[in-house]
Amino acid sequence: MKFKTLLPLLSVCSLALTSSALAASWSSTALHVNNGVQKNPFTKKKSNTTVYSIQHASGYEFGDNFFFIDYSNDVKDDGYQDDDFYGEGYSTVSLSALYDERVGTGSLLDVGLTAGINVAHDAKVVKYLPGVKLSWDVPGFNFLSTLVTAYIDDSEGVAKGGAPIETNSWMFDVAFEYPFTIGSHKFSFKGHAEYIAKREDEFGNNVEAWILAQPILVWDMGHALAMKENTLLLGMELQYWHNKLGTEVTESVPQIHVEWAF
Repeated sequence: MKFKTLLPLLSVCSLALTSSALAASWSSTALHVNNGVQKNPFTKKKSNTTVYSIQHASGYEFGDNFFFIDYSNDVKDDGYQDDDFYGEGYSTVSLSALYDERVGTGSLLDVGLTAGINVAHDAKVVKYLPGVKLSWDVPGFNFLSTLVTAYIDDSEGVAKGGAPIETNSWMFDVAFEYPFTIGSHKFSFKGHAEYIAKREDEFGNNVEAWILAQPILVWDMGHALAMKENTLLLGMELQYWHNKLGTEVTESVPQIHVEWAF
């Protein structure tokens, strides 16, 4: 079944939406479209890749939820097309909310306990990411958070037609959004960067530590057209990936970015 590998993520997303709907203090759901030329680090072949993403973020009484599901379509030089699904979901419980008092001092706003999951369909990969999220108060930023998690493999492996099973590792991630204006136009610089530590696959091969950074600069086109703010955004995303997917391939890919919030 096409969505079988995504079922764990879809279950987490469903729970996140349910908890948000019960007592959401804020919520945002958007469709993202990115297009750029990317390289397969294993075959070294390039393709024109379009990624359609559904992304959801919300806050409720005891924390926040975030998830996205990507559908990617690769068009290679010979015209062959390939598609795939990938998704991530994270749910965080705020210690400040649980204890009914601020857990943090100075610029540290809050400490949260996070449960995360990453799922890749074709590769039959499932990763679990339990960890700690720190939320920071930095002037000018809508949000700035850092996340440290374990990176626990529960994949199916080569024997079942997937990517090799890997030893467990850990991840560090920073996410941010910084809005600004130029004249009457509104912009935002946002995105995230992650570091995942070195590990080994089931054959004893090294899977290199990687850095993946995806900063996005967007213009609020909807505001410029007298629509509701933060509804229709147009901009550019730079995907920088050092040691892409654990290989020794590094690439920097500019992508057209379109975002529609609903």
